[in-house]
Amino acid sequence: MEFITVPLVVGIITLGIYKLFELFARRKERLTIIEKLGDKLDPSMLELKHSLPIRLEGLQRFGTLKIACLLLGIGLGLLIGYFICLNTVVGFNYENMSHNAYEAVGVIYGASVLLFGGLGLLIAFIVEMKYLHKKNSEE
Repeated sequence: MEFITVPLVVGIITLGIYKLFELFARRKERLTIIEKLGDKLDPSMLELKHSLPIRLEGLQRFGTLKIACLLLGIGLGLLIGYFICLNTVVGFNYENMSHNAYEAVGVIYGASVLLFGGLGLLIAFIVEMKYLHKKNSEE
């Protein structure tokens, strides 16, 4: 699993820098929107009970389901990867494994974790779509 540490660290640093720049850009955008709205806004408009058409529902409603399915998929991927390595890699339980066997084990674990983690997210998406479809058909 040593092959994944360098891309993972570079990816995390890149994501952090991107999010930092995005934070400053969004702040400037919000300030300009507030300034533009401030010019067109009357005190009489604030007395109305209507609000801006901002849709807040559904933003983070299924976050727990997505995280749970992802973690279940990763756990299942690790378990399946272990059983695959146990049955296919020669000398998996012994200390004197060859370098090629270590590479094979890393590939098997990485592929199974990504496969089952993605499958878990796909299941969460399907459950979410069925729930929203059911909710829309009831209305």
